[in-house]
Parts: sequence; C-alpha cells; structure tokens
Amino acid sequence: MMGPKQDAQAALFYEVSLEDYVSQNHLLRSIDRVVDLSSIRAHLSDFYSHTGRPSIDPELLIRMLLMGYCFGIRSERRLCEEVHLNLAYRWFCRLDLTDPIPDHSTFSKNRHGRFRESDLLRHVFEMTVARCMQEGLVGGQEFAVDASLISADVQKQNSSNPDDRAARETDPDTAPRAVREYLGTLDDEAFGAATTVKPKFTAHADPASQWTAARKGPAFFAYSTNYLIDTDRSVIVDVDASRSNKTAEVGAMRKMLDRTEERFGMKPDWIAADTAYGSF
Repeated sequence: MMGPKQDAQAALFYEVSLEDYVSQNHLLRSIDRVVDLSSIRAHLSDFYSHTGRPSIDPELLIRMLLMGYCFGIRSERRLCEEVHLNLAYRWFCRLDLTDPIPDHSTFSKNRHGRFRESDLLRHVFEMTVARCMQEGLVGGQEFAVDASLISADVQKQNSSNPDDRAARETDPDTAPRAVREYLGTLDDEAFGAATTVKPKFTAHADPASQWTAARKGPAFFAYSTNYLIDTDRSVIVDVDASRSNKTAEVGAMRKMLDRTEERFGMKPDWIAADTAYGSF
C-alpha cells in the first residue's frame, strides 16, 4: 500500500552529537589525531589588544583554512558556506550546530594582518614538520628540491615593458601593497637581486610576478613555489616562494637549506635536483 505524503514537522528539541555523524575513517579524523594547534594563542598574544571585544578564536580560523587547503576550497566565502552546511567540517572546527560561522572577510583581514605580521602560517608549518620528525618520518640525510609554477592573479593587459616611463616611476608612498612589498625585496636573492635580465613585461599590480613561458605554451605571469623534500617518506621540510627564473629558484633553495639547518638541525648528505640548479 502506498504510504501517505510525509510533511516535515520541526521538533521542539534535538539531541545531536556530531561524533555520530563523522565516520572513523574520515580524513579529518586522521588529521585531528596528529595536529596540535594549542600553541597558536600564545604565538599571537602580542598581536591582540588587551582591551575591547573578544576576537574570534585564531585556532578556529587556522582549522578552517587547513580544511580548505585539504579539500581544495580556494574561496573564503565558499569555505564559510561549506563549514555552515557540513557536519564533519563543524566537528573538525570544534563548532556546535548552533555556533556561528566567522564572516569571510575575517580571513582576509587576519591573513594580511596578524597572521602575516606574526608569520603564523610558517609557525604552523614548522610545528607539523617537527611532529613528523618526532614520529620518525624524516631521515634528514637525503633531500630533493624542485619548483612548481603558480599563476599570478594578473593579466597581460595590466602590464608594460620595464623600460616604459610609467613602469619606472613608482612612488613607494602611494603604491599598492603588492608593489610596496616588491620594492622592499629588491635586494632579496629570490626576487629583485636574483638576475640582471630584465623581464619582457612587468605587471603593474604585482610587479614581483614573473612573465614566463616555462610551460612551453602561452606566456603568463607566475611565481615559483620551491619545495625541499626529505626523500625517506616524501615529507616536505621547507617551502619558499620566488620569482619564476632559475637564478631565483637556486637562491630559494639555499635559503631553505640554511633555514632547515637553523630550525631543525638537519643538514643533508646529498640533494637531488635537476640540471638547471647546477653545482653548489
């Protein structure tokens, strides 16, 4: 016999445990068992005022960002929507069903403010590497290094030849943030001081990006993300951004090696790299 149409009726009370809705083999459970973000509040304590209204818990913001990276959610607006709807995401972020979700603008303000000034994301990364070392996942004797191209969010139409007058006359006091940061890194081996070769085009909004045709197709503006990898279990022990040319990538490699030795006391016996890195 055909059953009657069911009309949804809201109950007065619900007794719900998010633990019951997250499977034991869920990726977030595996991450939650090993990630330790308890030191974040102490790391950021000097970047918050001692007066005024309480802020959003920075550990919540980092958990949301970490989850967004793991599941490929690049939009902060969409990330907030997904956490609002997905029970497993709420569980990982320590949010109950009735807890509010931070506004997407909060992420931008913190990434360009407190997180950037305190180098928090580097702190979280190095905590993860240290945990891998404690678990015996990092040998420290054999490293590999390579770079990946990351497209910059600029268009060729908003660029000019570096010899143009408009490209040369940049006032640091009135320039956008990206331009001021670039001018501040002109002596950095991974950016302005990497090579004397002038690029064919320079982006007005993001002059640190490199005009490149390294993918053997149409040229575009890009950065290089440089990775230093322990070959025992392919654990990334350091990462650094640079311009997309080999001179800058070699400079980034040296920087990563020095930083890994300083932070973790690791100095590899040998390094695997392609021939473009030359000898060092």
